[in-house]
Amino acid sequence: MTTALTRTTGARNIVADLEPAPLRVAQPPVDAPDYRFFPVTVLGVQRLSPSFLRLTFAGPALRGFGVGGADQRIKLVFSRDGDPVEDLLTNGPGWYQDYCALPEERRPYLRTYTVRAARPELAEIDVDVVLHGVGDGHAGPAADWAATAGPGDPLVILGPDRPGAGREWGVEWQPPVEGTLFLAGDETAVPAISAIVEALPAGRRTIAVLEVPTAGDVLSLDIAPGVEVRWLVRGDRARGEALGPAVHAALCELGVAAPTPGQDPEDVDLGSGLLWEVPEVGADGCYAWLAGEAGMVKKLRRRLVRDLGVPRTSVAFMGYWRLGAAEGS
Repeated sequence: MTTALTRTTGARNIVADLEPAPLRVAQPPVDAPDYRFFPVTVLGVQRLSPSFLRLTFAGPALRGFGVGGADQRIKLVFSRDGDPVEDLLTNGPGWYQDYCALPEERRPYLRTYTVRAARPELAEIDVDVVLHGVGDGHAGPAADWAATAGPGDPLVILGPDRPGAGREWGVEWQPPVEGTLFLAGDETAVPAISAIVEALPAGRRTIAVLEVPTAGDVLSLDIAPGVEVRWLVRGDRARGEALGPAVHAALCELGVAAPTPGQDPEDVDLGSGLLWEVPEVGADGCYAWLAGEAGMVKKLRRRLVRDLGVPRTSVAFMGYWRLGAAEGS
């Protein structure tokens, strides 16, 4: 099958329920945020494509939401038994211990999503949801809820209580100041990568490669000159099959073209838990950011480090979810 490829260059063009990384609950520095529960209601629902739905949440408490950065993760809180969850949740440093102490049959589900846009001055947040598995019995509580959500429906969001930047705010996108940028992922990474590329200034040479289920899932993005987004339509192929060669070609264009002897990354054991590694400081050259299904991300990382010689210290990789794996709380 021929790969369907759509490119976006410096112009307007642009789930499975995700649980990519646990919020850190260790005592933070004084200037780090506390996490709190924000009661909200659905203000608007916009079907972006066959696979993507945008939910706009609103609520007075969101005026105090701590905006953190382009790929900021938050938790959406869903009832396990159909009853309201607000009375089960406590704010403050001990929220997580209190949450874990709830009986399992009543403990709400926490599902991780990206803030697509935040407008605290209007007390609004946009979240894009992948409707993966809805209708065939394979979706989780978040995608099922989103598929039927309407204006006025209540929900609770868990997020930081003050603005800032960095991992304490659920932000992993921290590239070096100079050098080219490369991003790749499947549809579950589209909201985060879309927010990242739209925030990039003009002149920073960047290529993002995104694999989506159908041609109708190619979204319109507002990106600056120098930033290019390439969309791959998966169709009936295996997840990540189209990404491999497209990633190789893009990195060669960015000047990463020859393998470096000895760059043989250790195999990551997907059975051991989270696939998540982000370098503290990226090396000079090309900084790569990979996200999506864990098995696919593992293969892409191996291609970058072993086959193309990208330094391990310049590759951030995040397994947002894993095929065949049951979800946690």
